[in-house]
Amino acid sequence: MLLAAAALAAQAAALPCQPGAYTGPDGRFMVIMERPDTAQTGAWRWWADDGRFGMTNDGDVICRGDTLDVKRVTYRKVAVRLTPTKFRSGDLILNGLLIEPPVKAGAKPPLVVTVHGSERTPAVKSASYPWILAAQGISAFVYDKRGTGESQGSYNQNFHALGADAAAASREARRLAAGRYSRFGLLGGSQGGWVAPRAANDAGADFVAIGFGLLIDPLEEDASQVAAELTEAGYGADVLKQARAITDATGNLVAEHFLKGYEQLAAVKARYGSQPWFAKIKGEFTGDILALDEAALRREGAAKFDNLELDWRYDAMGWMRKVKAPQLWVIAAEDREAPPQTTIDRLQTLRREGHDIAIVRFPDTDHGMVEFTQDAKGERTSTRVTEGYFRLLGDWIKGGTTPPYGRGEFLTK
Repeated sequence: MLLAAAALAAQAAALPCQPGAYTGPDGRFMVIMERPDTAQTGAWRWWADDGRFGMTNDGDVICRGDTLDVKRVTYRKVAVRLTPTKFRSGDLILNGLLIEPPVKAGAKPPLVVTVHGSERTPAVKSASYPWILAAQGISAFVYDKRGTGESQGSYNQNFHALGADAAAASREARRLAAGRYSRFGLLGGSQGGWVAPRAANDAGADFVAIGFGLLIDPLEEDASQVAAELTEAGYGADVLKQARAITDATGNLVAEHFLKGYEQLAAVKARYGSQPWFAKIKGEFTGDILALDEAALRREGAAKFDNLELDWRYDAMGWMRKVKAPQLWVIAAEDREAPPQTTIDRLQTLRREGHDIAIVRFPDTDHGMVEFTQDAKGERTSTRVTEGYFRLLGDWIKGGTTPPYGRGEFLTK
């Protein structure tokens, strides 16, 4: 009997997971999603409402058909309404999916279009945020970025074109959910912090929420990363000033599409190349550019670093000043990819100009709002999404916040 019971338990534990949102007791939720290697490994990715994440083969979450066993607590799958669609953005046909949670009779949830970051993965199949929203009673529309998944076109990072795609997705989402939603907005993460504000007015957004985004241009992003790296390595203002001369040179080279700027780059390499901190420079692209000689840059530079139609001097502040809707910006305080201080300073400037912007900063978090451990070499390992972040997004989108949200700090000035 004991062997038979063990066999039945093993069989139940081995049931394939069903991607989607699940709710447990006391309003808790979990999300299950496939990974690119799920078919080979049999392991699905899971996220919990408190930010913990893992794989279904780690023993913490066991799939049992349309329920989850989470340390002997049962979570049941949310019966969402799914509406797949194809919609037009300019000359392209993009692939989208509307996810609507069950609601009480007469109730109308908010509707959110999730605006992707720089990832190349097809969002309709792999993005967790739409399901995290749906688990909190929010309707969400997700779409494959141009050139990914089932969407036409070529992958690029042209914020103007991507903003047009987000606006087109918004029109399609509102059409599909007509009469079944209350207010409508955009949620952008990372690169979505550039794209969502660019699209907000054209999309008719009532609100915009941004997670771990930047209010600087891509050249400033690289320079900020270099400055943050050198600061963490213990270097002071004198070295940061010299490093800025280097990032000015590499930034000018990419912004000029590798057609000119070589003399400026050669001058800073000759001046600072022997400094002990020079080899520590990485940034978004500066370290890779410094590693190549002029001949290689002339031959390969544009193909390596300038092949995504990026507007290197994108006027992030200019577009932000045009946004009419209230905004939420959530900042990762130790973000290496999106160093936060200049973004916070500029958000505060916009608030003083009269823009309705809530700013929440989570300490000890890196890009993606993840907490981390750091080894002696400075390498970081993500441990979890910081507690409170998912709930903050859900509450703010619904129209009201009830702090505390983990260790999140609402910045007032």
